[in-house]
Amino acid sequence: MTQTTAPRLRTLVLLLLAAACALLAGAGPASAHAALTSSDPRQGAVVDKAPAQVSLTFSESVSMDDDSLRVLDPKGKRVDDGRPAGTGGTTYTVKLHAGLPDGTYTVTYQVVSADSHPVAGAYTFSVGAPSETSVSVYTTEAGEGPVGWLYGLGRYVSYAGFTVLVGGAAFVLACWPRGSGVRVVQRLVVAGWLALTAATLLLLLLRGSYTGSGTFGDVFDLNLLGEVLQTKTGAALVSRLLLLAAAALFVAVLFGAYDKREDEEKRDLTFGLAIGGAVVAAGLAATWAMSEHASVGLQAGLAMPVDVVHLLAVAAWLGGLTTLLVALYRAPADTPVPAAAVRRFSRIAFGSVIALVLTGTYQSWRQLGSWTAFTDTRYGQLLLVKIGLVAVLVGVAYLSRRWTAQLAEAAPAVLRRREKEREKEEVGAPKSAEKGSGTAKGADTATGAAKGAGKAVGTAKGAGTASGTAKNPGDSRRAAQLARQRAAVDAARQKRQRDSDPHRFGLRRSVLAEAGVAVVLLAVTTVLTQTEPGRTEEEAKAAGQSSVSTSTPATGAVSLDMPFDTGGPNGKGVVRVELDPARVGANDLHLYVENPDGNAFDVPEVKVAFTLKAKDIGPLPVVPDHITTGHWSASGVQVPMAGDWEVAVTVRTSDIDQMTVSKNTQIG
Repeated sequence: MTQTTAPRLRTLVLLLLAAACALLAGAGPASAHAALTSSDPRQGAVVDKAPAQVSLTFSESVSMDDDSLRVLDPKGKRVDDGRPAGTGGTTYTVKLHAGLPDGTYTVTYQVVSADSHPVAGAYTFSVGAPSETSVSVYTTEAGEGPVGWLYGLGRYVSYAGFTVLVGGAAFVLACWPRGSGVRVVQRLVVAGWLALTAATLLLLLLRGSYTGSGTFGDVFDLNLLGEVLQTKTGAALVSRLLLLAAAALFVAVLFGAYDKREDEEKRDLTFGLAIGGAVVAAGLAATWAMSEHASVGLQAGLAMPVDVVHLLAVAAWLGGLTTLLVALYRAPADTPVPAAAVRRFSRIAFGSVIALVLTGTYQSWRQLGSWTAFTDTRYGQLLLVKIGLVAVLVGVAYLSRRWTAQLAEAAPAVLRRREKEREKEEVGAPKSAEKGSGTAKGADTATGAAKGAGKAVGTAKGAGTASGTAKNPGDSRRAAQLARQRAAVDAARQKRQRDSDPHRFGLRRSVLAEAGVAVVLLAVTTVLTQTEPGRTEEEAKAAGQSSVSTSTPATGAVSLDMPFDTGGPNGKGVVRVELDPARVGANDLHLYVENPDGNAFDVPEVKVAFTLKAKDIGPLPVVPDHITTGHWSASGVQVPMAGDWEVAVTVRTSDIDQMTVSKNTQIG
């Protein structure tokens, strides 16, 4: 049973790890947590005369430097004064040069939101009439590229290191004090400290390039590093490094002086270590709370301590679980994890789950704001995944509690069985010794028969003994080797006895499955910290819709039916163009092709163009994407100004047969 089930469990854990890796690979760079809600001039607008300034309004406060907000003319030349400034609240402006000529201008911005994530984007507006521009609209997300991926990796490693460091130390202090002398436990906690320290240093070095140019050349720019240290995120990272120095001292005492104390002395030191460790752990958790989601938005003063409690609960549960798993599988046979330690951890894990539910409920309300955000935003969807994983984890933990109870009930019987086996071994050893002494007695009798020669024989025997000692100098090495072999055999025997316990094997199996789910849960949690909160996303959408509706007249969708005949086989039909909402700015376009019988059919190619002849604008080409049979679609079709627009559709039914049909309609 043991040999067949263990590989299945390892396969399950490997699958869960693969799922976590896929989640991390698909997570991408950090999503922008501040969104552009409005602008003046607005996106796609055509104004009669050049504005004196450009204003951008975000969903939350942002930080920017002289290059964060730029305005470029059609040739790509900068036409702003390079000094963006806040006007109060979340609106920022930059003044433009006087006397700007007609044409299309591009506004680009790259800022850092209040919760430390970079935000970038661009849009265009026109003066007089739209024109050609050599500026390509910036479409790359901030934080992409190798620097962005390294920064994201550093975030994952830092969360994992914090969890193992805090949870492992808490497990030793609260559940298994003897574990402070177990080498695998020591290595695990030290590995957590090293991972968190290395990741923090990496994040500090990458921060300037991550929020700026995104190039490796800026990683070791000392001037840029100095600017980072003056930001909220830089201060949080430096504080984390200082707290890690204190954590190193704590770990040294835990695995040094604490381990060498007797049980009575350990109790006196445990209280001091627990207080000091709790302060350091809370400080480390606060370095995330003071610089990310909790530090901005609704009820920030309450959200930050709640976030600290949430992180500590995660570390106590998942970090302790990792330590328990390592101890169950890798601890020496003479120091197995006792059932009492597992019971104590079970109670701590239960309390951690309660804390997670309470703090998680508050955070969900604060970050989502509505029930629809659970399904309509990426943050809400990830949160649903996290809730499901927590439910699975609690179910597996319940099985672990059952195995722990059975292990505690069976412990006395196991101890009695081992004691009997040890007594049998001790009884067998004297019998072997008696056989050896009987042989020696026979030899003594034979020697006593010849008393006269006994002295000479004895003298010769003594000389022979000395000679034998001289001839066998390797006896001591062989004895040491035999002692090591006996110790190895004894350890293997103890391990077999420990693993043969079905209750302990069941506990190891359930904890292994629990740890596998925990890995995926930790990955989802880390992705959540990099995803735009649902409340912010919905507010940005609502603000954008409100801005468009107040700046343009409300109009309905436009539908145009245009018959065509290309002259070839299957060349006749009707093309219908639907434009929604048919107003200035972004529109959705749907195009349908039907044969004379009214049935949808596909053609090799369709193209659409918009022309406003009264203003000499266009043709503005649109190439829709094929959706299904007889249906093409394009989103974000920009109409720069209101007027009587000509909508032309080119239909190609074969390699040589095509036709362009058109109709005029009022847009805006």
